Amino acid sequence: MADAERAEELKQLFWEELKDSPFVMIGLQGVEDSRTRPWTAQVNWEDEKQLAQGGDIYFFGARSEAIVRGLGESNRVVCTFVSKGHKVFAHIHGTLETVEDRALVDKFWNPFIASWYKDGKDDPDLQLLRFDTSKAEIWKAEAGATLVAAALKMLGRDPGNDHQQENQAEVAL
Repeated sequence: MADAERAEELKQLFWEELKDSPFVMIGLQGVEDSRTRPWTAQVNWEDEKQLAQGGDIYFFGARSEAIVRGLGESNRVVCTFVSKGHKVFAHIHGTLETVEDRALVDKFWNPFIASWYKDGKDDPDLQLLRFDTSKAEIWKAEAGATLVAAALKMLGRDPGNDHQQENQAEVAL
């Protein structure tokens, strides 16, 4: 499979898996408290066709939370993702920007998000954030990969290189 085809396949697989399980770990780079924390991605897909191309990623955060407070120092973000079935892994770089858009708040609002904010959509601590991605590395895990790696090793080949070439790509999201 050509590199561009593989990259596109992995990119589409990432978006499908993120739709199924929107939980990621994000942290700010270059700040004192750079620990990653779990966040729930809200992806702005207008229709199912757009799913293949991706969408804009948003997060609801609290202004009092370390990541939102840290945006004054740095808005560079590292994000990690593991799909529900451990089929896809991703490491994503980009920036976080605050967004003041009530229509988007209304669009993404749901009972789970509401449970975090005492005053609902009007809570003064509520902050919508947009994740502007710059690059991502995506890996696809395949069933039986360990057995294949052992067989390749017995043949004198480097299983890491062979597996990575077929199941990893750097993409723009």
